[in-house]
Amino acid sequence: MTTFEAIPPGATVGILGGGQLGRMLCLAAAHLGYRTHVYCPDENSPASLVAATSTVAPYDDQTALNVFASTVDVATFEFENIPAETIDVVQQSVGVSPSVSTLKITQDRLAEKQLCESLGIPTAPFAPISTSDDFASAAEKTGLPGILKTRRMGYDGKGQSTIRTHSDLDSAWMTLGAGECILEGLVDFEMEVSVIFARDRSGALSTFDVPENRHSDGILRTSRVPSGMAGAAFETARDIAHRLAASLDYVGVGAVEMFVTRDGAVLVNEIAPRVHNSGHWTIDACATDQFEQHIRAICGLPFGSTARAFDVVMANLIGDEVEQWRISLDDPLTKLHLYGKSEVRAGRKMGHVTTLSPIAPEPTAD
Repeated sequence: MTTFEAIPPGATVGILGGGQLGRMLCLAAAHLGYRTHVYCPDENSPASLVAATSTVAPYDDQTALNVFASTVDVATFEFENIPAETIDVVQQSVGVSPSVSTLKITQDRLAEKQLCESLGIPTAPFAPISTSDDFASAAEKTGLPGILKTRRMGYDGKGQSTIRTHSDLDSAWMTLGAGECILEGLVDFEMEVSVIFARDRSGALSTFDVPENRHSDGILRTSRVPSGMAGAAFETARDIAHRLAASLDYVGVGAVEMFVTRDGAVLVNEIAPRVHNSGHWTIDACATDQFEQHIRAICGLPFGSTARAFDVVMANLIGDEVEQWRISLDDPLTKLHLYGKSEVRAGRKMGHVTTLSPIAPEPTAD
């Protein structure tokens, strides 16, 4: 097995992006003795408030990016919509994980689906749409109802529209900008889950327990562990995530969002090349959380244990729900995490709470 020289504590981890995921990466890095340098266009971003150093500059400022890259020993990113050109500039001076090739695939919903198809991994039926001439053939392939999604820049329910009939396609496509889209058939699923994995440069893999995720208006509301999914489905889901990670030569923590159908089949929905909202529960419930595992992976350190000490429900605080933060602290087994965002907006993730409970015993046969 090939060995890689570790980046030791005391070095600086560069983080492109200043949101809450970057904030939690900064905190995890600090626990391991690393300094962090956050690069973000926004003043007083959540991550910059806890970083050792921050740069406020646009993602296309090559001079600022070069200075940033010269000050860090390894770099990563905390959201998948960062321009690939930004990574291209930074990686000329310092290693970036995950790779820019991974980022380019996961920024494009069609490329993601085609990757799964090439590996024989099932997804919802899909078809690309570039012009209105594609409507009929796409709908015939996927069936209706379906979901029309932009190929790029969608998150938290943005950039997509439910299609009930053929007549819905034209107006939905125009609303989404009349650009490159993908039509997906609706999946009659029993639950939505995510596999959060870590992979290092040697190809070693680590996986967390699988949460059941519930959404509202396209935004994750809760993640629950254990998920209750059948053991066979869990093994299938984990195998799919590992195969995708290997095919991408992935380094770091990532997530694969999946549907479990009523007959037990597992279908890939999307790949997230970063730490993931549905893994926030690991901070309070696991020996090693997803953020520390990511820092370990990109710095070449051995993985920590992902053993879970509690059953857990993580709930996002969306918009003005954050104003109820005090109530969360009345339960001694509820952990409050606020992201330091100065402006409360509808649909904005302001924090999360994690409610812990003793691990329930496995059911026994009579």
